[in-house]
Amino acid sequence: MGFSTVALSEILSPVNRGETPVAGKLYRQIGVRLWGRGAYEREPIDGASTQYQRLFQTKANDVIVNKIWARNGSVAVVSENLDGCYGSNEFPMFAPVREKLEPRYFHWMTKTKDFWSKCDEKSRGTSGKNRIRPERFLEIEIPLPKLPEQRRIVARIEGLTARVDEARALHHQVLEMMKTLSTSLLVTFLPRNIETKRLGELIAPESKISYGVLVPGPDVEDGVPFVRVQDLDLRNPPELPNKRIAPEVDAQYERTRLRGGEILIGVVGSIGKVGIAPMSWKGANIARAVCRIVPGGAVDRDYLALVLSGQPSQDYLRETTRTLAQPTLNVAQLSETQIPLPPLAEQRRIVAGLQTLQVKISALKHLQSENSVELDALLPSILDKAFKKEL
Repeated sequence: MGFSTVALSEILSPVNRGETPVAGKLYRQIGVRLWGRGAYEREPIDGASTQYQRLFQTKANDVIVNKIWARNGSVAVVSENLDGCYGSNEFPMFAPVREKLEPRYFHWMTKTKDFWSKCDEKSRGTSGKNRIRPERFLEIEIPLPKLPEQRRIVARIEGLTARVDEARALHHQVLEMMKTLSTSLLVTFLPRNIETKRLGELIAPESKISYGVLVPGPDVEDGVPFVRVQDLDLRNPPELPNKRIAPEVDAQYERTRLRGGEILIGVVGSIGKVGIAPMSWKGANIARAVCRIVPGGAVDRDYLALVLSGQPSQDYLRETTRTLAQPTLNVAQLSETQIPLPPLAEQRRIVAGLQTLQVKISALKHLQSENSVELDALLPSILDKAFKKEL
């Protein structure tokens, strides 16, 4: 059996702690996020800068309502750290009747779809683009047990949400560990005391490390596909890049026209982002922010791409990057990257081993993603049960 229902007018009292803004005084401003995500502190404002003739002070445990967006869950209970903030007359405030309402009970109520739906219903048909009027807000009815039961429900909700938060923190830690593992795996596969060579020594004889088109111009329909840093992805590159450039622009950069299979690396902005050009990119050209690398016979292409994307190389690239308007790495610096160079057969064995592990890591990430969705669904489920007297 559910709880009895009461109108908010029985448990909330309108409050008006208004004052005229004073020039030279800084006012802490309060805002209310959508969909039950709570109140927050905005940037302070000088009394001389506000457009409002009156500002209204909040107190801890006040219920604050955004007139415009209450229908989208913009209602909150003011926390202790927001005590003393100010809002405009667009944010009516109400004090809880403490003999009847536990503020934390209403805090959790504001996070439910059922409550948002009631706010939406009371906002409809009003003037001013569906603003909710304070008197209409107070007409909303909610399930309300006696105070001891409210407090028991709050304790139960907060005990369960603490567990959800712990699970979410653990989920985040696992993702970070997998990210670290992905970047450090190569080191564990390399033999100790391995010889290194400069990247510039490992380029195909007929080639050189080159960046692409300086001024690509506007997007041209049916033009030449144009590869930018955002297109680079070692595992899932797009079939074709989105942007296309004029053939006459492409003709000026024949040296960086792709044949497919080249290693590409970001050298402006997203420094060190690595990809391998799929064969579907044959005939495309590259941006100034991308360098083209054609490996020579001493190094396996996939091995070299993995080394360049691994932590030691990425650390070197970050350390040598110049920061102008945006981070930039020049070809000479890139050429100095030290590449550990075991025999070709060993390189290929390393690539095979890493690819096997990456498949397993990807499967774990997918599982973690599913877990994240399940965690996100737990809070609405907990609240639904709580306010139906099922907790």
